[in-house]
Amino acid sequence: MCGITGWIAFDTDLTHHQEAVDAMTRSMAARGPDASGVWISRHAALGHRRLAVIDLDGGAQPMTEETADGPVVMTYSGEAYNFVALRRHLRGRGHRFRTSSDTEVVLRAYLEWGDRLVDHLVGMYAFAIWDGRRDRLLMVRDRLGVKPLYYHPTADGVLFGSEPKAILAHPRVEAAVDHDGLREIMLGVKTPGVAIWRGMREVHPGSLVTVERGGVREAPYWRLTARPHTDDLATTHAHTRQLLSGTVREQLVADVPRCLLLSGGLDSSAIAGFGAGELDAHGQRLRTFSVDFLGHADRFTPDAHNVSPDAPYVRAVAAFLGTDHTDLVLDGAGLADPGLRHAAVRARDLPVGRGDMDHSLLRLFTAIRDHGTVALSGEGADEMFGGYWWFHDAALREAPGFPWLIAALGRVRQERAFLPQDLSTALDLPGHATGRYREAVAETPSLDGEDAAQRRSRELLHLHMTRSLAGMLERKDRLSMAVGLEVRVPFCDHRIAEYAFNIPWSFHVADGREKSVLRAAARPVIPDTVFGRLKNPYPMTRDLGYVRSLQDQIRQVLTHHPGHDVFALFDKTAAMKAASADPADHPNPHGHRAALEKFLDLRTWLDIYRPVLML
Repeated sequence: MCGITGWIAFDTDLTHHQEAVDAMTRSMAARGPDASGVWISRHAALGHRRLAVIDLDGGAQPMTEETADGPVVMTYSGEAYNFVALRRHLRGRGHRFRTSSDTEVVLRAYLEWGDRLVDHLVGMYAFAIWDGRRDRLLMVRDRLGVKPLYYHPTADGVLFGSEPKAILAHPRVEAAVDHDGLREIMLGVKTPGVAIWRGMREVHPGSLVTVERGGVREAPYWRLTARPHTDDLATTHAHTRQLLSGTVREQLVADVPRCLLLSGGLDSSAIAGFGAGELDAHGQRLRTFSVDFLGHADRFTPDAHNVSPDAPYVRAVAAFLGTDHTDLVLDGAGLADPGLRHAAVRARDLPVGRGDMDHSLLRLFTAIRDHGTVALSGEGADEMFGGYWWFHDAALREAPGFPWLIAALGRVRQERAFLPQDLSTALDLPGHATGRYREAVAETPSLDGEDAAQRRSRELLHLHMTRSLAGMLERKDRLSMAVGLEVRVPFCDHRIAEYAFNIPWSFHVADGREKSVLRAAARPVIPDTVFGRLKNPYPMTRDLGYVRSLQDQIRQVLTHHPGHDVFALFDKTAAMKAASADPADHPNPHGHRAALEKFLDLRTWLDIYRPVLML
């Protein structure tokens, strides 16, 4: 896992611009704390920051293969989980290897197959290859978009990087955000290919981008497809179990300590069960980590969707599997620390407004990093196996909009009440949401003859696997890599995604529960208490001290910085009301808290990046 960046300029001699390339590479230091490298030629410069996971002594980057016709150079981030088998295959085709790294395997796969190397890779990756034989750059992103990759076309080439901050570090790039960028910030749906910064794009998951003198072109190499599902229910359970067990086994391969993020829910417990079994067979013990809040169990009041605290289930799984477990217990009020918010916003390059959910995750990753370099996590299961409650709510299933937004806001229209009126009118978030939703639905593949119910289930799964999951993966990648931790997500193996997408919806709810297929597949490796547990969302602190601390910080801005740019994006009267409301008696406590967090994230983002707001 690493940070990559680069600059291609066909009309510029880049050997005179080392300083700019170095600045871009330095911006990725958190993603790669172990080593740094830059390769520069006349028209191509590649930078790399390394987090060493496989072949700690080898695998330095950018990696170069000198050929008779010119150099082929790669800067690579991620893991190809099938690299051992792929290396064996390439050796059989005459390739000789200098290292034991997966990086060299990917580079030699390009030398063997060119752009079609993507057909041979299994894993999470984002990489760029400069082919000096053709003066051509190839950029590739994994099928589900686990690893990020951004690019910014220029007059004579392109700039690229693992994160926007790498591109923004270039002296010729202006950190500007127009209405389209603000719509992306405010809507709460991550649109594939869209970056909030003007002129910047994100490589679509499952796509490759080529850069030549003739321009920049992007094309897909993989998309979800509709296929007939011929397995019966029992075979579906068995095959899902086989797929998940196999991908967990592949993703445990590393030359550094590994662990697992455990919530006590079905998803993480299933991965823990398969992982513990795999390590036990090799005489090793799985290490697990969880996050909780001081006094959370005492303050916990169940509601329709938060039915139980995590801690008892975490303990049950750890005891059942015999893991080496650590609980990170956080003070709720401490999560409001402005320094922690600054770190989270800086990590994500975005004013997301997820508040203590981001902050607690960042604290958890920081604690884990003291003990290891690789962690496994359960993202993707809800999106692929129908886990969220709105999958099973008849009204939300049929509502014409992103169901997670409708569920959160309690209405179909997607206004943001805190926006200044003129900006609200200009952005037209309801119209924007409708357009993005229709785009997403129109992309959904289907089979001829499918009835309306199955078609709608496909649409919902596709919405979540291409829009909701993208935001979850972005969050996990940025916050983990900000502390140099590699987080792997076994459910986001493309083979699992392809299979789950084509399972009939009747199978997903066969036992009258959410995620029926996954529940049955994991049954042999999880305790009874978890098998019967209802889904719970990621935990939030219920400490009102956290909310009151947010209010104090907003009052300080109102008092000492009344002319702050944040008031161009957040109505001052709305800020005053949010800062003065009593959180103990607020009729909409979640909405109130979300507004406070959005204000402070916007303020922090504006202070860090000083973006040019094109209002």
